[in-house]
Amino acid sequence: MRNEFAAELSEIAAEDDRVVLLSGDIGNRLFDKYKARFPERFYNCGVAEANMMSVAAGMAMCGLRPITYTITPFTTTRCFEQIRVDVCYHNVPVIIVGVGAGLSYAGNGATHHSCEDIALLRMLPNMTVICAGDAWEVRAAMRACLQQNGPAYIRMGKKGEPLVHQGMPDFEIGKGIVMRRGSDVCLLSTGNLLPNVLQAADELNKQGVSVQVVSFHTVKPLDRELLAQAFSQFWVVATVEEHSIMGGLGGAVAEWLSDRDHQKARLLRIGVADNFLHAAGEQEYAREYFGLTPEAIADKTFEMYRAIAPQQVKA
Repeated sequence: MRNEFAAELSEIAAEDDRVVLLSGDIGNRLFDKYKARFPERFYNCGVAEANMMSVAAGMAMCGLRPITYTITPFTTTRCFEQIRVDVCYHNVPVIIVGVGAGLSYAGNGATHHSCEDIALLRMLPNMTVICAGDAWEVRAAMRACLQQNGPAYIRMGKKGEPLVHQGMPDFEIGKGIVMRRGSDVCLLSTGNLLPNVLQAADELNKQGVSVQVVSFHTVKPLDRELLAQAFSQFWVVATVEEHSIMGGLGGAVAEWLSDRDHQKARLLRIGVADNFLHAAGEQEYAREYFGLTPEAIADKTFEMYRAIAPQQVKA
């Protein structure tokens, strides 16, 4: 995803001379082409992420369109106060890009995990929160966020993630993308787990379960129309995310659901458990530990579906 982000950034900067990139001392080689073309629009702010966020807010107040970029926990939890007070309070168009979200940097230990960022940033007034499902969604999200006049957070993976779209999708902030149609279970995937969710749907299909898969890329604002349809149509609606089960997409949907009358569907939240991973291992190991493999996602979903669906549906 980060390579496509860099490529799209160069294209956008060529179209809009207000675009400025601020880096938290990473991605220096990644942005070589960008720096060669726009040397006056690149700022390495060093390992001073809080200051980087305040600088970006100041630039936005002066009419520029700053984009901040560094590893996810360092551009969210480390400088949360600056995001809240400098960016969101003033409602300025800063695009915050977090690379290596969720468990992408699992091998570096818990300091580099980001399983709280969605929860933190979606609480802030004026903030848009987008979790890209693949590199094409990263590109589309950047263009969509630049059309807004307020702050936005784009959460993305690291590198090597499979592409799920054939090209730039029909992307609209606050509108989920239906990847597959189904009638029994709806899987709402946000972020870089989308390939795993699609594989989980394949596993469920083998068990006779008809599955709809949605790339629910925008956690704030929620696609309320899609949610209303899903909870009235399916037996199970499952949110799947590489984020804590508390406060992320699952938490947002649970809040939405609590304000509505009884619905047909049951909500299942699949995500990272409420504990730190102290063991060492790369992303696939961490996903297996937290039950985020395609098989584990399918098993959890099927267990709830089997428990609540009528006998004639199971047959």
